[in-house]
Amino acid sequence: MKVFSFLVFLLFAGNAFSQLGFCPGSKGDAIFHEDFSSGTLPAGTTSYPRVSGDPQDGYYTISGTIGQGIQDWHSSLPNTTLSNGNALIVNADDKNAGLFFRREISGLCEATTYEFSAYLMNILSPARTSCANGGIPINVKFQIWDKTDTFLLAEGDTGDIHSSNSPYWEQFALTFQSQAGQDLVILKMYNNGIGGCGNDLAIDDIIFRSCGDLTKVTSAATPGSTLEVCEPAAPVSVQLTATPDHSVYNTHAFQWQESFDESNWQDIPGQTNNVYTSPQIHTTRYYRVKVAESSVNLNSNLCSSVSEPFAVNIVKTPLAPVSGGNKKICDGEAFPSLVVSTANDELVTWYNSATGGVEVATGNTFVPAAAGTYYAEAAKTGFNCIPGPRTPVTLQVFPAPQPKHETLLLCTGSPTQLAATPGNFTYTWSTGAVGMTISVTQPGNYSVSLTNSNGCSAVSTFEVTAVNLAEISKVTSEASSVIIKTANPGEFEFSLDGVNFQQSNIFQNIPGGIYTAYVRDLEGCKTVSEEFPHLVVPQFITPNSDGFNDSFELKGVEYFSSSEIRIFDRYGKLLAAGSGATFSWNGLHNGKELPSEDYWYQIFIEGFEPVKGHFSLKR
Repeated sequence: MKVFSFLVFLLFAGNAFSQLGFCPGSKGDAIFHEDFSSGTLPAGTTSYPRVSGDPQDGYYTISGTIGQGIQDWHSSLPNTTLSNGNALIVNADDKNAGLFFRREISGLCEATTYEFSAYLMNILSPARTSCANGGIPINVKFQIWDKTDTFLLAEGDTGDIHSSNSPYWEQFALTFQSQAGQDLVILKMYNNGIGGCGNDLAIDDIIFRSCGDLTKVTSAATPGSTLEVCEPAAPVSVQLTATPDHSVYNTHAFQWQESFDESNWQDIPGQTNNVYTSPQIHTTRYYRVKVAESSVNLNSNLCSSVSEPFAVNIVKTPLAPVSGGNKKICDGEAFPSLVVSTANDELVTWYNSATGGVEVATGNTFVPAAAGTYYAEAAKTGFNCIPGPRTPVTLQVFPAPQPKHETLLLCTGSPTQLAATPGNFTYTWSTGAVGMTISVTQPGNYSVSLTNSNGCSAVSTFEVTAVNLAEISKVTSEASSVIIKTANPGEFEFSLDGVNFQQSNIFQNIPGGIYTAYVRDLEGCKTVSEEFPHLVVPQFITPNSDGFNDSFELKGVEYFSSSEIRIFDRYGKLLAAGSGATFSWNGLHNGKELPSEDYWYQIFIEGFEPVKGHFSLKR
């Protein structure tokens, strides 16, 4: 925008700058383009000597690098020209201002308007130099002379271009008309600046190209420069009109051109009017018109200008999207994306039916919410044309085997069987075994993977724990009850006859006698037994002659061949003793009633450990 504003200023600033300006119409191909990529200048182009590296006053170089030897300059050239490569670097002569560049430009068409343009840059950096006020600005005059170097066709001055903190290129242009019978002009550049600290410049991309009217191609069929036609409506014919703006040419000659790719253009024979009617168009075509002041100049792109292209775009109906494949998953797995591929300029829409149906998603990928078949169709993006055929893509969800988790008990030294869920499965056990069942002899955690015919799997687990085997620690009698105590914790069953087992270790209302206690684990791994005497020992006596609990005597002692009972007070004094079969004590000692308190007994039965305990005497 800065360059444009500056050039507008130059166009209206008076005689000194009256000829600077860009071609107001359309431009042809460049007939000359000096981008300094060769690294040399033709002999006689400049009177300045050439050097390597940064040039001093009155010298030049051709390079893509600056500011290496002269620290006052910017350290680089910005990449904003057309070629972004080498440039002509000129350090203006501090004694002799004037002509520093002369170049003959051949190959011009006669009586044709041209635009000369070039990029200029002040390469002095005010941040790096000690020059006062940012240094002396650059100022260049451009002149275009005829081939005889006697007639000035055009000229213009850039005005002062001051140094800037950030380097930038500025493009300048000059329009002129070649003379009849002449195909060559001479370009001259003059240094208008004074010598001293500054006035150092770079030049790049010197270009000559034809300048013509800005010609617009229109059609009544559309307000723009593109006619969109959906493929079912093709073929179509279009009438085009070329309208030049008369900004450059006084007279106009036309030649219509056609292209299939907007790059390679061919003349349409006989189409030299400003109006052209196309034949029936089946595929996309591009049209433009070549314009010159004289028909003789239409034969060369260097001597004419062309309009912007007008496109007749036949929008093809998309093909059916290409499926990325049907998807199969197992129940419980995350739903995958259904995928189709299309051209980049096509939009995919998914439906739940082969025709009609409900739109469920857009885009090339789609994650369905349920199993089923979904249908993808493609339409050209940005056009109101019918979509192509639909492509079905199916998601199947197969049931997975139902896992189970079991806890089993193992009898030490004996195998136990682990059974997986029956069915049409492939079984893979953690032990490496296959088959529905395995036998194990060691406790631990086992697992089996079940896989059905659809490839769906589940894992069942088995926790196998060794059984705690029963051991009897003690069998006690409490009144008429028998209590069997084990030596270790576990899940056990208890019995007094080896046939009838119960989960409780307490047996009630058991008559006195000799019994065998049985204990076994729930798995039946081991049963242990122990013979014991069961005596019904009273817990208290009340010698009040009411017929109930009047004396201490044993029930069941008659089952034993030999027994003896002894009674003691709390101090260990023997109060009574006798055979168990006939023993009875009513709380008297030497005919005297003993007080209410606890008394101790010892019972001796042949073949068994002594039984000790205490009871209460209550009066």
